[in-house]
Parts: sequence; structure tokens; C-alpha cells
Amino acid sequence: MTLQIYDTATRSLRDFVPQHEGKVGIYICGLTTQGSPHIGHVRFTVAFDILRRWLTTGHGYDVTLVRNVTDIDDKILRKSAEHDEEWFAWSYAHERETSDALDTLGVLRPTYEPRATGHITDMVDLMRTLIDKGHAYPAPDESGDVYFDVRSWPAYGELTRQSLDDMEAAEDADPRGKRDPRDFALWKGRKSEEPATASWPTPYGEGRPGWHLECSAMARRWLGDSFDIHGGGIDLRFPHHENEQAQSRAAGLGFAQYWMHNGWVTLSGEKMSKSLGNTLTVEELTKTVRPIVLRYYLGSVHYRSTIEYHEGALAEAGAAVERIEGFLQRAEPAKYADRFVPVPATFAAAMDDDLNVSGALAVVFDAVREGNTALDDGDTDTARDRAAEVVAMTAVLGVNPLDPQWSSGGDGRGEQALGVLVEALIAQRKTARADKDFAAADTIRDQLTAAGVVVEDTPDGARWSLARPAHDEKD
Repeated sequence: MTLQIYDTATRSLRDFVPQHEGKVGIYICGLTTQGSPHIGHVRFTVAFDILRRWLTTGHGYDVTLVRNVTDIDDKILRKSAEHDEEWFAWSYAHERETSDALDTLGVLRPTYEPRATGHITDMVDLMRTLIDKGHAYPAPDESGDVYFDVRSWPAYGELTRQSLDDMEAAEDADPRGKRDPRDFALWKGRKSEEPATASWPTPYGEGRPGWHLECSAMARRWLGDSFDIHGGGIDLRFPHHENEQAQSRAAGLGFAQYWMHNGWVTLSGEKMSKSLGNTLTVEELTKTVRPIVLRYYLGSVHYRSTIEYHEGALAEAGAAVERIEGFLQRAEPAKYADRFVPVPATFAAAMDDDLNVSGALAVVFDAVREGNTALDDGDTDTARDRAAEVVAMTAVLGVNPLDPQWSSGGDGRGEQALGVLVEALIAQRKTARADKDFAAADTIRDQLTAAGVVVEDTPDGARWSLARPAHDEKD
């Protein structure tokens, strides 16, 4: 079977044919680490994790997935200054928080996860090439700014099918020194109020990279001049991806052969964002919702569709997960868990249809229903065949309840038992404090800390969470 994906550039379904037989290169725009990751932020990671798993297990490709970290930009500098912290410390803390959140959701780690600040020389080289080819220019006021000349590239606007004359001025830099208000910044000269550590020397003056230049340089470094798939949220199509494509191809690079964009997570019809104040962080949600349920929720809708978050949405996802888990436990995992079976043809057909996860999940629940019926009829062989298929299918979607990732044997009882025990100890601690038996209260807290449980006293009472695991530093 041939995988078809919707290519945003052509606005059509296309047969996926990689540039190199048996290998696929994917670049997805990672998060800007200015704050805590909410489910609107991380939806794209789940969508492209499913793509990666299907390319690997469904088609046998060797996948190289690059997901960058934008660890320097205007927002990071502004927010770190507001909190009186070094920008790099602020950025790194939120990078680690993001990594923890994605681990919690079972998102496979990327092949490479480059930071923007680690690729300055690559960016300067690309910028020099664009200047030499007449597609970029240093600002005449010697501010250190360098701009891409959009009128020098006739194909500018082709990704989003816009006419240059209909576009508004670029807002990513001071308009002074621009030949055209729509020219965008490749390099931003250092401002007097910015810390010295947030700038690097170049032939054009000290400064820091523009957002668009970062991704073009990192994609080229890790995937070559031309690669298969570039992905990200639909809100990145313009100006970010339009600018990436223009500057890369103007430099003579083939760049991305397919473009894939995922839809938003919305709340009350609005895009979930920090500016709206409607964020739902992974850390907070997983204090009350099992991680596998949150993962299922974010991955159960077609990647190009909008997910509307509403009260009860996670409860619905939880019921679906419990239905799968209940059948797998009834079928006795010890009798089928180690069996390798291919996914059903109907599941594969759905996944090959631009990752139609809704159709794929319909096949999963057909197998669950057939398996439960077989168990009711005493036909354990058929039931275990269906169970093995359910394991194979849910593994592709990243929600296999038997995966050790979910650390509860697949039925959630481990997490439930932990919660009951911790809440009981917290209640005992509360009683001890009310009785002014602070020694006993401290002993209980020490026991919880030793068990890896963090207790935070708030005006609304004690709250608890599991201590974050230590991670090796990323490149």
C-alpha cells in the first residue's frame, strides 16, 4: 500500500515517495522555550509522533526526525527580564519542563534536537550565501540588522498562495533600514537594553538570529540541502514556513519536498495560547488525568482537524481507554502479549489515508468488540488473536496499554493505588498539623519525599506530584 499525505504546498493528497529509498527525513518546528507547555503547544508532537511510528512500523522506513528548540528570541528575553533571570537559565528550565511533558505523553524522543544557539555559524554561512546571491542585505544604518529581500525572490508567497502586494509589513524587526516593509529579519542587531550574552559577532555586526533563519540552518545541518517532510502547527504556515522556504530555496537548497500542518487545540472556539490566559499545562492536567488518557485525547482526532477542548472531553477519552484496557486484561496478556501480528489491512488502509486516526480507531474498537464477544462465547483463541491486533494497532498510535511507558500494567490500578496511599498520608499529615504535632507531620512529609512524591502547601491545601526524573543534557 502507498501512504498518501496532504501536502499543504500543493493543497492535495500526494503519494509519499521519499528521496532516498528506505529512509525518511522529517523536520518539525519545536517549541520556543519561553514558558510551560500546554496541550495546545504539544498537540503537534503527538501528531508527528504517530506519523513517525507509522512510517517505521507500517512501512519499514528508517526515520530521522529533527525537532528543534528555539532557545533565543524576543519573548524569552522579555519574560526572563520580567522575572529577573538570565535568559539562558529561563530558556533551559522550560526546555527541561517540555522534555518532561513529552516523556509523560509517550512521545518518542527525536533523533536530533538541536538548539538554535548551537548553530550560529550555520546561520551566518546561510546568511552570507543569501547576501552574495543578492537575496539579502545588511541594513544601511549599520544597526547590525540583516534582511531578506522578498522582491528578489519571485516565488515568495507560493507556499501560502499569497500575492506579495497583499501582504502586510513584517513585524519581526524595526522597519528602519528595510527596502520593503515586508522584508523580514535574518539577523537582529544587538539592542542596548539586551544582555551581552544574547548576541554573537558576525561580519555585519553583533546580534542574534531571526526565528526563520534558525530553522533553515538547522534543517540543513541535520537533514541536508533537501529532505522529505517539514511539519508544524497550521499557524506557522505564514510567515514562518513561507519565509523558511523562500530563504532556503533562494540560497539554492531544495529544502522540504512535502509540507504537513496540524490543526489547533481550541477552547471556547479560540486558539489555546498564553495571551488568552486559557492554558492547560501537561503538568497540571496529569495530576488528575492519566497520561495515557491525555495522549489518547490529543491523538484521536485527525491531525489536520481542530480539537475543541470542553468539559468532559478527557472523561470521554478515559472511557475509551478503559474499554481497550478492559478487553486486553480479560484476554489475559500473558497469553498473547509477546505475539507479533501485523495490523489489520483495514487499519493500515486508514493510516495510509493521510493518517486517518479516526478510521484506524474504528478498526481498533471493532477488534475489541469482536474479542469480547469471543470471550463471552468461550473462544479464547479468537479473543487472543484480536487482543494481539489491538496491541499492534494501539502501539502505532502510542496508546498501547501494555507498554511499560504507562507503568501500570495497562489497567491504571497502579496509579490509582498510589493516589489512594498518598492522599491517606497527606490526610494524616493534615491531622498532625492541626494537633500541632509538627514532628509527626514532618516525618510524613519526609516519607513522601523519599518515595519521590513532592508535596506543596497552598492556600487551598496540600497538593502533590511525582518528582521529575533526571534527564541527560541534550545537545
